[in-house]
Amino acid sequence: MTYFADTIAAMATAPGEAAIAVVRMSGPEALRIGREFLRGTAGRALPRFTPRRAHLCELLDADGAPVDSAVVTWFQAPGSYTGEDILEISVHGGFMASRTALEQCLRRGARPAQPGEFTLRAFLNGRLDLSQAEAVIDTVQAQTRAGLRLAHRQLTGSLANRVQEIRAKALGVLAQVEAAVDFPDDVEDPDRAALASEIEAASDLCRKLSAETRAGRIYRDGIRLVIMGRPNVGKSSLLNALLREERAIVTALPGTTRDLIEEPLSIGGVPVRAVDTAGLRETEDPIERIGVERARSSIEAADILLLTLDRSEEIQQDDWLALQQTFGARAVIVLNKCDLAGRWDAAWEARGLRIGDRLVEGSSWPTAPPVVNAAAAPGEGIDRVEAAILQTLFNGAVIAADSLDAGSLRHGLALEQAAESLDHARATALSAAPLDLISVDIRGALQAVGQITGETAGDDLLHEIFSRFCIGK
Repeated sequence: MTYFADTIAAMATAPGEAAIAVVRMSGPEALRIGREFLRGTAGRALPRFTPRRAHLCELLDADGAPVDSAVVTWFQAPGSYTGEDILEISVHGGFMASRTALEQCLRRGARPAQPGEFTLRAFLNGRLDLSQAEAVIDTVQAQTRAGLRLAHRQLTGSLANRVQEIRAKALGVLAQVEAAVDFPDDVEDPDRAALASEIEAASDLCRKLSAETRAGRIYRDGIRLVIMGRPNVGKSSLLNALLREERAIVTALPGTTRDLIEEPLSIGGVPVRAVDTAGLRETEDPIERIGVERARSSIEAADILLLTLDRSEEIQQDDWLALQQTFGARAVIVLNKCDLAGRWDAAWEARGLRIGDRLVEGSSWPTAPPVVNAAAAPGEGIDRVEAAILQTLFNGAVIAADSLDAGSLRHGLALEQAAESLDHARATALSAAPLDLISVDIRGALQAVGQITGETAGDDLLHEIFSRFCIGK
């Protein structure tokens, strides 16, 4: 346990009118401070607080006058969120009642809590490991059910358990190596092939868990989806169809959308920021030209592109130019207006491209994007569009959030670093190099994975993580 001599206080609920507001204190003086501005109901003496039991009290202001009813709960150390004494005071929501309660805490000896300081104390007191502490803010910021489930798995220690499995394998190897190095007369050198196999198993676990971090970040942080194409191909209709509501103006006139329209939505549990852009074409209209430039800038910042083409018309030069802007990017191609008759196939074949499930000729994509037929205006084929988006995001295999244990870029980098150190250790084990060189790389791997759960986290890392928290968490 880490002893903190001071007591901190903060609002634990958002400001504004609401049913209740909660003021939280944590530290050795929490109970003493609360007793100084609380009293029993109807002027009676303050009741004896029982841990984890709600008590109805009256809140007194600076003049000692009762101003509100309060439900007070005391969590006795070490069985609390922070591992310290915690006093939570619930008053009626609103500015004055909550402000009075907080001011009384500060007036009588508590100091204002820093962002994330309650959770930092929980981490330092061993109530949470660092990955669980990060899951607290991920839970608060979750935008979809899938993101919330991912945060909950991490909060309940699923990631930490898998990291500990990696640590256990690495420590097992380290024990064998160091025993042989430190006691050469008593301990035989371990079999190097067996040692390499154990190291490889730990490295494989690192890489498997690291691979999950990208999918986890998609569910947690979401993506930016940019709908692009020449004018009047149905981009705004596609946005409306994805939103299941009429958000963007749709007309038969080309160039209706002249600025970016951004709307949040969820696709398969992934938070998506969908952006409808101005049609890509050369224009003399100064306003439309600005819209086109903004569209191009948005395309460069996209996580995935939704190139919309008009299936009912022959391919045009602007279609080809728009198609080229998707080269080298993650993209899904939507052949819109498939409910209308047209001469599209022949036009594409003339360009040297083949229509089918994917465009595979005349392109420079890392992986040829899927091609989906849809009719956005009547809402046909939108489920296929969404499925193609998810498959593209997850490189062909959609991973359910329920099966993921890592969702942070920091976690992924630490795991990759650990895997590299383990790979070096394995190569050393299979060579004629001295055994003690293996232990150097094993310790490097332990240092890396320790950054995830906090065993080897420094002050700078802790400050970076907990500064993201709101005050009161």
